[in-house]
Amino acid sequence: MSLRATSSQTVGPFFAIGLDWLNRTDLADPGVQGERISIEGRVLDGDGKPVPDAVIEVWQANSQGKYAHHEDAQKKPIEPAFRGFGRIPTDDEGRFRFSTIKPGPVPGPDDRMQAPHIAVTVLARGLLRRLATRIYFPGEAANGTDFALQLVDPARRDTLIARRIGDEAGRFEWNVILQGPGETVFFDC
Repeated sequence: MSLRATSSQTVGPFFAIGLDWLNRTDLADPGVQGERISIEGRVLDGDGKPVPDAVIEVWQANSQGKYAHHEDAQKKPIEPAFRGFGRIPTDDEGRFRFSTIKPGPVPGPDDRMQAPHIAVTVLARGLLRRLATRIYFPGEAANGTDFALQLVDPARRDTLIARRIGDEAGRFEWNVILQGPGETVFFDC
């Protein structure tokens, strides 16, 4: 009996075959309320080399803290031009970029408000399961009480917090390091 993964058990690099129509790098059409932001970064392997065929999937609430999903029963406004979901492939250098609006806080366990964040799934060749993580924003007071950030060793929380790029408002950098020193924190879910 062989315990090695077969090609049917590995993920990628097959993301482009028939799935390009799912790619979406702009989550907020013109007219959507909220602070416009862009997030750019790279997906790197354990040796610091770019992963050219990864896919980043993002899911987030609108600026009012409401998800564009039928199970979000909050009595907050929905914006039809806000999709709340994106699928972003990396380029040959492992780079990705997407634009959206900064999400509002959403309720978490025990209805305590979570810090504004974007939920992220990482898919790449060689991963047998998706990796789940989050992007948080610097300077948010709610980062200090967010239930998910409190689960993370304080020395590693910075892997989840985007960094501002220069003086330009609304521009952030956030990288995914799949393993090794500086590895991004991933959640079991």
